[in-house]
Parts: sequence; C-alpha cells; structure tokens
Amino acid sequence: MTGTTSWPDGARLYLLPFDHRGSFKKDLFGLADGQQPDDGQRARIGDLKVLIYEGLEVALAGGAPQACAAVLVDEEFGADVAQRAKAAGLTLAMPVERSGQEEFDFEYGDDFAGHIEQSDPDFVKVLVRYNPDGDAERNARQAARLAYLSVWLRQHGRALLFELLVPPTVTQLARVGDDVAVYEHKVLPGLVIGAIAALQEAGVEPDVWKVQGLDDRADCRRAVAQARAGGRHDVVCIVLGHGADDTHVRHWLEEATGVDGYVGFAVGRTVWFDALADHVAGRCDRSSARTRIAEKYQEMIDVYEHAAPRPSHEPVASGAGEASGEDRRGDRGRERGHEVDGRAARP
Repeated sequence: MTGTTSWPDGARLYLLPFDHRGSFKKDLFGLADGQQPDDGQRARIGDLKVLIYEGLEVALAGGAPQACAAVLVDEEFGADVAQRAKAAGLTLAMPVERSGQEEFDFEYGDDFAGHIEQSDPDFVKVLVRYNPDGDAERNARQAARLAYLSVWLRQHGRALLFELLVPPTVTQLARVGDDVAVYEHKVLPGLVIGAIAALQEAGVEPDVWKVQGLDDRADCRRAVAQARAGGRHDVVCIVLGHGADDTHVRHWLEEATGVDGYVGFAVGRTVWFDALADHVAGRCDRSSARTRIAEKYQEMIDVYEHAAPRPSHEPVASGAGEASGEDRRGDRGRERGHEVDGRAARP
C-alpha cells in the first residue's frame, strides 16, 4: 500500500484474524508459556494457518465479497499465507507486536521497519493493552513506542490497524463486585473512549480502530465520535470479536451494524478455533474443518450485513485520504517531536 485508506459510503472490511502465536502454541498444542515448538510443531502450526486461509477461499468461492475480505496473519508462522493473500488481491494486515506481552513492544526490535517493507502489508497491526486508569509509567512507555510507529507509518504511506484491549484494574473490577460482565457492560465503554483520547493526545494516529465489542449502539457511536475527533474524518472502527462465543459476537455485530464510522469486524477464534481443535484432535478431516471455517466466516458477514443500510461491496481505495485530516495528524506528530527520519531514537 502506498497511501492511507479512505472509506467510500457502504465500503466494508471483513477481517479474518489468525495472527495468533502464543495461543496456537498453548491452546492447540499444549505448550507451556515460554516453551517453543519443535520443528514438527512449527510446521503443523503453519499448516493450520494455511487451513484457515483455505476456509476463507471456500467462503469467497461461495459468494463472500472478495472486495471486503481481509486477512490478518503473522510473519512467523504465516508468511506463505501472506504471499498467497497478496497474490489473490486480498487486503492483508500483519502484526508488529511481540506476542503475548502485557506491554507493547516490537517483535523485531529496531528492525521492525525492514520487516514491514519486506512483507508489504496493506495494514500494519498492533495489539495493545491500555487502560487509561492503569499503570501510568507503562502507559507512557507504550504510547511513546506507538507514536514512533504511527509517525513512521505516516511518513512511509502505510496504514495503522490498532487493536485496543482495555483490561480492568483491580480497583475497577472490585467496584463491580469482581463481575467481568458488569465491567464490560457498564465500565468498559467509557474506558475505551478514554484510551482512544489518551493515545490520540500522545500522537498515535490509527486508520482503523479494532474496538472491543460494545453492548449498546449508543456506545458504538461514542467510540466513533472519539476516533474521529479533531478532524480525523477518515478514521473508522471495526468490531473486535475477542474470542467470545457466538452469542456475544453476534450481539456486538448487531449493535455496530449501521453505525456511521463502523465498517466491519475482526472475528478470528470464534470463526476457526473449534474447527482447528477438532482437526488437531482427529475428530474431523481437513475438508470438514475447511468447510466449517468458511461457513462461520459467512455467518459473521450475514449477521453484520443483516441490518446494514444498502451494504456495498466497493473496495477500499488507497492513497485518497482526506488531505486536511492527514495534514493535521502529521502536524500533531511533528509537534510532539516524533520525527523518525533519523533525528530521533526509537523509544
């Protein structure tokens, strides 16, 4: 991609994420935290990622809109899949964060830029755990690294896909009787908005926010309003499935459907985990697993589009971002001293 994204009315992004690394090792192969797979297990993980991609191909052959379909896959286990997706003309996103860490840092350290240039994804993705009321020093460290990345991407005409997770603090959870469901329903929406605002103030400028599922349409509107605050009219949000069950994911998709500024979803484990687990355990063959993944992906599309006003399968254009919005974002980065042309060191 040579420019930032713009989103024509009705355009959609139906992202199938399988850039998971630590969870593949632990949940599918039973490896302990920090334990590395052997060569055979590494090959098997890579093959499972190919299987997920084959499921997407089946869905596309069955009528899923290719212009909206997108793949999020990692370099470590999914480089071959990334090449196949690019060759097929699909939108490709790839992560730069170190997997399974509480604090964001770069997977490849100072060489992150070289890996981005080599893989050449349409979106560079980060997963960040950021609670605005959490550890202030950790938040500041993360924000500095993310601002550095954000400005580098802007300078090099690349788009940022930001997956925001807001884990509760001990105090926040105690206030709702240690009930995670109550936290997610009553407390999380305000924290999501606060986190977006804090990161924007720090100079982090995503093109797409992957937002945790919100239970109320009004909160979806508030999240978009913050994402687009300050002239960021071309910024959009998508629903993050977060590995939840079908019931929760369907509800979140239904709430976001039709909200101006929401353009789709990123649903991964809900689509493919059960099929992969059964395949690894020998309970279903490759063909059956592939079909199940395709059907589940199509189900997510059907749920999202069910109430969408005049859904369009128009592809996302590149290099056509709103000039005034891009200029303002670039000015904010320079004002904070985040130039990354060699005059400032990476945080």
